[in-house]
Amino acid sequence: MSWYEAADEPELVELGAVSGLAVTGRGEPGGVAYNESVGALYAVMGALGAPMVPLEGRWWVEDERSPFEVPREEWWWHLFLRLPDGSAPVERAREDVRPKLPAAARVQYVTYTDGRCVQMMHHGLYSDEPASLARMAALMEAEGLTVNGLHHEIYLSDTRETDPGKMRTILRQPVR
Repeated sequence: MSWYEAADEPELVELGAVSGLAVTGRGEPGGVAYNESVGALYAVMGALGAPMVPLEGRWWVEDERSPFEVPREEWWWHLFLRLPDGSAPVERAREDVRPKLPAAARVQYVTYTDGRCVQMMHHGLYSDEPASLARMAALMEAEGLTVNGLHHEIYLSDTRETDPGKMRTILRQPVR
């Protein structure tokens, strides 16, 4: 299975480790901190000469409420761009970009392992994701699985896209 593929219905998958560029932050998706971080990731990726890949996000809230009940400006995220296998001179690329884009100082080289996951392709608006997440939760319950990591999204369409017919997002939840 490809990292960038998912079925239209919830499915169980096993995924290995991937490495790339990441920025951690807090704030509303599309807000100032988020947009600065996305720009920094893509600038460092460009300085590396690496092929452009879809943006990914791992999301959480530090609150007992459902994320959908927490104000979006209180959401936390790890934004991520996957690098091709093999090491890359990330520190040098980051420093090359930093004078023009100070947010690049926060870009880190990281490795994530999602392992066993429930995932599916979500078609449509981000605000409609709760219905897809409920379908994923139903599969988790049927299989006796529990959450084992951060909610993970891969944006296969441009995150600024507003036509629901063109929006595709892989929703992925590590489980055990």
